[in-house]
Amino acid sequence: MKKSLFFIFICLSFLSIQFTFAQAKKTAQSPKTIVIENADFSDVDQVNVPDALLLTGNVKVNHDGVVLTCNKAYFFQKENYLKAFGNVQLVQGDTLFLNSKYAEYSGNEKKAFATGNAVLTSPDATLQTDTINFDRNVQEAFYNTKGTIVNKDNTLVSKSGRYYVKEKKFQFLTEVTITNPKYVIKSNHLDYYSNSGHTYLLGPSTITSKANYIYTEKGFYDTKKNLAHFLRRSYIKYDDRLIEGDSLYYNRNIEFASATRNVKITDSINKGIVKGHYAELYKLKDSMFVTKRAVAINLVENDSVYIHGKKLMVTGKEGERILRAFNNVRFYKTDMSGKCDSIHSDSKSALTKLIGNPILWNGDNQITGDVMHLIGDNKTRKIDSLKVLNNTFVLSKDTLGTGFNQVKGINLFGKFRDGKLHDVDVIKNTEVIYYMRNDANELIGINKNVSSKINMILENNAIETITFFNKVDGDIFPEDELPENARKLRGMKWRGDERIKSKDDIFSAEDNELNEKLIKEGKEQEEKGKNVPLKIRKETLNYDKKKPAAKAEPKPKIK
Repeated sequence: MKKSLFFIFICLSFLSIQFTFAQAKKTAQSPKTIVIENADFSDVDQVNVPDALLLTGNVKVNHDGVVLTCNKAYFFQKENYLKAFGNVQLVQGDTLFLNSKYAEYSGNEKKAFATGNAVLTSPDATLQTDTINFDRNVQEAFYNTKGTIVNKDNTLVSKSGRYYVKEKKFQFLTEVTITNPKYVIKSNHLDYYSNSGHTYLLGPSTITSKANYIYTEKGFYDTKKNLAHFLRRSYIKYDDRLIEGDSLYYNRNIEFASATRNVKITDSINKGIVKGHYAELYKLKDSMFVTKRAVAINLVENDSVYIHGKKLMVTGKEGERILRAFNNVRFYKTDMSGKCDSIHSDSKSALTKLIGNPILWNGDNQITGDVMHLIGDNKTRKIDSLKVLNNTFVLSKDTLGTGFNQVKGINLFGKFRDGKLHDVDVIKNTEVIYYMRNDANELIGINKNVSSKINMILENNAIETITFFNKVDGDIFPEDELPENARKLRGMKWRGDERIKSKDDIFSAEDNELNEKLIKEGKEQEEKGKNVPLKIRKETLNYDKKKPAAKAEPKPKIK
């Protein structure tokens, strides 16, 4: 009997606990009732507003932390619902204010509807529109009528939008325009954080200013610090330059931009293009730096000249620009190519210096010397002349045999015609070995002599005539009377296997390997939805993610 009583007691206790928890859960889920705190006059009008309490004059109600004030209100007690008229203001805490001419509020659903010059105010921004809906459950406000958002730095205008109270974020999925004193942003999908001024561009967007025009389909812009990071089909356009790349970083304060992967910079005035996989541009300093398989492409005589170096630098204003290429420089033009350690090209003087072990191929001629200068004509934009200083050597293969035509001297001065060397003077201590052929291309003999000066006229990159001046000493030898070891001048070195025969030859195997690697990395980043700069640029799309609080440093012990 005792066991039975004990069992019944346990069951009743269990049921009691279940009932208590159920009641507690029910109480927790039950909506709170709207509380009337003040009204100058209250009445009931069952004819015009059945089942409603009419409140008039200095109306003030409270519901779960929200205070609503107005001139007049209808309170439907059964539905726990309120309609407010005249100078309506809904206040949440001390940070969110919603003002309008008319509003409705549901205590059960914790949702508000405000219309008639609706204004939503937070510490960071003010939204003005016709109608605003506010859902307290998720702390979101949204509108589908033209709205204007104003904060300290920017004015935003859009057809619709949503405001996330906790994140202090506005989201726009239709036409939106941000107007700043320095620029205007337009987009169809934009997230804007009113407290930080951070803007996320998540669709086709433009940024227009006096300085430039920017297009992107995915990007970030800090409207307070004027820093930006653009991805996916982005470009920055200045009056004279267009900058493209998989990833663009931009600092408007100093007009600095850097581009990463598949970089292309187009000079619209000079009709030049610079490519690479990393570039930095200082607009105010008229300076540009490009590396990672860098190449400059310029238009000369309706032909493109390709210049490649490990590093390319372009400095100076229009008409005074200087191009510098460093480390294992190679260049190519249809009828001319070459190599050297570095290049210095001045557009004002039209002088291009090939510095450090220069070698030039013009047609079938190989030209070497200690210093090499190419001089252009700024009016015609054509190559005018060539200057080679110290240890000049001109070398070409005999047209039919296995020998080499050779011209050696101290300096060389040449004139171009239609992009090809035509009139060439070699002076001081000149030496020549020249295979002479008749009109039937039969070998007449081998001309070997020395003189003070030589003049050569070239046609179609081949020696047409050769003239010797002053102190000429030598002869024309029959082929069988001149031994093989006498058919080469001292210092002769044929480097035909190094000759650059196409624009692709300017790149080394290492350059091409780097190119494939970076393109592959870029595609992988794009698939992952991001593309970070190669260098350390912290301006990524993670600005507004919460970061762990920094640990406080231990206080030093007092000894």
